[in-house]
Amino acid sequence: MKTVRIGEVLVSEGYITQAQLDKAIELQRASGSNKRLGAIILENNMITEDQMQTALSAQLGVPYVHMEDQQIMVDAVEKIPKQVAMKYNIIAVAERDGTLVLAVSDPLDFYGIEDIKLIVNMPVSLIISLKSEIDQAIAYWYSEIEAKNAALVANQAAGIGTRIQIEDLSGRADDTPVVVLVNSILFKSHSAGASDIHIEPFDDKTSVRIRVDGQIIDFLTLSQGLHNSLITRIKILSGLDIAEKRIPQDGHFRAKQNDVEINVRVSVLPTIYGEKAVLRFLSRNTSLDHSGTFGMDNEDYTKILKILQRPYGIVYITGPTGSGKTTTLYMILEALSRRAVNISTIEDPVERNLPGINQTQTNNLAGLTFESGLRSLLRQDPDIIMVGETRDSETASIAVSAALTGHLVLSTLHTNDAVSAIVRLTDMGVQEYMIANALTGVVAQRLAKKICPNCRTAYRPTEPELVLLGRNDVNALYKGAGCNACNHTGYKGRIAIHEILSIDVPIQYMVSKKEPMENVYKYLQENKLLTTLRDSMTKLVLQGVSTTEQMLAIINIV
Repeated sequence: MKTVRIGEVLVSEGYITQAQLDKAIELQRASGSNKRLGAIILENNMITEDQMQTALSAQLGVPYVHMEDQQIMVDAVEKIPKQVAMKYNIIAVAERDGTLVLAVSDPLDFYGIEDIKLIVNMPVSLIISLKSEIDQAIAYWYSEIEAKNAALVANQAAGIGTRIQIEDLSGRADDTPVVVLVNSILFKSHSAGASDIHIEPFDDKTSVRIRVDGQIIDFLTLSQGLHNSLITRIKILSGLDIAEKRIPQDGHFRAKQNDVEINVRVSVLPTIYGEKAVLRFLSRNTSLDHSGTFGMDNEDYTKILKILQRPYGIVYITGPTGSGKTTTLYMILEALSRRAVNISTIEDPVERNLPGINQTQTNNLAGLTFESGLRSLLRQDPDIIMVGETRDSETASIAVSAALTGHLVLSTLHTNDAVSAIVRLTDMGVQEYMIANALTGVVAQRLAKKICPNCRTAYRPTEPELVLLGRNDVNALYKGAGCNACNHTGYKGRIAIHEILSIDVPIQYMVSKKEPMENVYKYLQENKLLTTLRDSMTKLVLQGVSTTEQMLAIINIV
């Protein structure tokens, strides 16, 4: 490793001027701290971190890689204690010919590198990566190690006949094998970007699987003898009845790690081999495409803004479970809260605390249902009401009545497309004339998997694919070949697609006159007033963002 001065490197590579270097040195002296010069240069936005790493790579002859492109070996990661890895922002990624390969954000941190050489007692070589990427890799890989170690300990305890009694679980310290195992599963799944965890009992094992970007991935296999203790721990966390194993139970809890709060919804369901538990993470701070426009493209965002500008009426977000309806509602509520209005919600459960908004959580055991809660909210004189879900005819009728009496109401429904929301409301017993006058807009939403950018490859489309897309002039489509970054699924991340129906006077007339929905579809098509989910999905496929496989999976093709 060459001995270099970071300032001289950046000047020689043309990233900063000598004047900027002099200023950085002056700031370093004035601060009177031991802060490294490189950190001061970055803090003062003289260069980006990517430029810094590129310059160091060129000067030192050390490869600069992105962590998602790097294949990481768990055995190598385990050689460095987690606390040491976090202290120096260094993670071991592989062992080659007796040399440990380290990913570092600061290749000039000689003390840290030497400290690790002493710990592992073997020669090391370096690759350079971004600090944030190494932080994410440390969180991801060490949480996996902790989870698998916890599973090993718990399996061993179960294997030798050690039973962890129910009464012991609530009182033991956190080093109880089952407690450590549950914590490890939670934090590993959270750091992996999972939306939910499935704990499934079978005849000879318990399978733990996680859903990432909408796809189930095998995570852990546990001893079947451990299952009851695992479910008991989850019930204790969620405030469920640990003695009741014959009926489904729903609960909720919050946990915290490294100042990150994890909000979890729990569902427990009896099966022939024991109770299955599904733990769903709520309101994760995931990055969204078009996050500044409710996850919508500009055309759809303009449509929804016009609908929300109406002083009263009801707006429904529709779609199946897991399609991001609540996330969209929360983004809309945050935008509406900037107005001089009073906003109240009734939810089950409250997934995220929103500043300036009065949020109420249902409690069926105490008699606080969507129906009773909504009736009470109307006495509070709100301007805007959000009902987490319209589940029954009573709730639907009250929500529609509230919209007719001067309130803006937001809620969700389970329908396949936007126009079907009208049919669903009539099926719930709401009169057509009330729907016509109250309903102002419907947003149908889905989440489409995006092709992994690291393994995206082009191919020639097949004849059925061209028919599906309604095009014969397409020479290339795209798919993911599968790589480490996407767990070899070919997909990484998801993007929302929308179908927005704005209720105008002709539609109001057709609904109030009980005309067939085919007439509404015909009117929308003839006047080009509706961009369907199929249209949006076709656009994503042609742009190389998603695949025809996804199109078939999430759109009702007839």
